Amino acid sequence: MIIDLKSVFTGKNPSLQLDYLLDLSDFEYAGQFPLKKPVALSGEISNKASLVRLLAQVEFVFESPCDRCGKETVTKHTISVDKALATSIEGEDSDTILLVPDMKLDLDDFIYTETVVNLPMKHLCKSDCKGVCSKCGKDLNEGKCDCPEKEIDPRLAVLAQLLDN
Repeated sequence: MIIDLKSVFTGKNPSLQLDYLLDLSDFEYAGQFPLKKPVALSGEISNKASLVRLLAQVEFVFESPCDRCGKETVTKHTISVDKALATSIEGEDSDTILLVPDMKLDLDDFIYTETVVNLPMKHLCKSDCKGVCSKCGKDLNEGKCDCPEKEIDPRLAVLAQLLDN
């Protein structure tokens, strides 16, 4: 969806309310499709003292297996966006300025970029997830496994028998 911001930039319309859903269910991330529900954007574009500003919240639900134990988990993420909108930038690019050279904002592209940049690097079912045993595969969140804590190198097993005597 492309929003024409000419009336906001010229001051004819001092503000524009935003409430938009974008379906990103076909977005693939690490072999998964974690954004099963639409990404929601709500906020406002306003012109105050000739500064056009976008204040919004982007919310999405991330559904993916836990990176440690493999349980399917669902987490809700909220991104606060505060950007100044400009038709041109002199000098270096800035993360706080969103360039809209033709006074039109591609909302789909903006939401996609904000969502992808803010995806979790590590997705855990809980912050203290213990994962699974590397030997037997038991979920360590449910209790200890029966594997020996100290693994003896098979090349040194004969020496370990000497210690037993």
